[in-house]
Amino acid sequence: MPLQTGSPAPDFTLPDQDGRDVRLSDLRGGRVILFFYPAAMTPGCTTEACDFRDSLAPLQAAGYTVLGISRDAPAKQREFRERDGLTYDLLSDPDHAVHLAYGAWGEKMNYGKKIEGVIRSTVVIDEDGAIAHALTNVKATGHVARLRRLLEV
Repeated sequence: MPLQTGSPAPDFTLPDQDGRDVRLSDLRGGRVILFFYPAAMTPGCTTEACDFRDSLAPLQAAGYTVLGISRDAPAKQREFRERDGLTYDLLSDPDHAVHLAYGAWGEKMNYGKKIEGVIRSTVVIDEDGAIAHALTNVKATGHVARLRRLLEV
């Protein structure tokens, strides 16, 4: 079921690239951008992650915390973060439970075939922990620029 604007964001606790737990509820009072990507260090995911890196200063200045989420293990997330100089946390969701809760897992087309997997998505959560925007099936290229226009950042 798609996320509804204004509904409570599903809470979660996931390990970051260093194995430290990150709890969404701990970020209440600030705005959060969660972006779900298929796999660390792949071309599209690298493009998107680096676009978030390059836009981090204005997003943070506007009060946003950016978190990337994939099924990759923390060690791979750490390697991705170090390799590309990513300056925000990457979270590991190996059983894709958080992906499911946020509508970022399901049936999709891949090279003309229907498969089940990660649906590249971005969710913006407001200060009260409610869904402000839920963008699903986004493209890696140009997505962050469109998001910034939407958020007026």
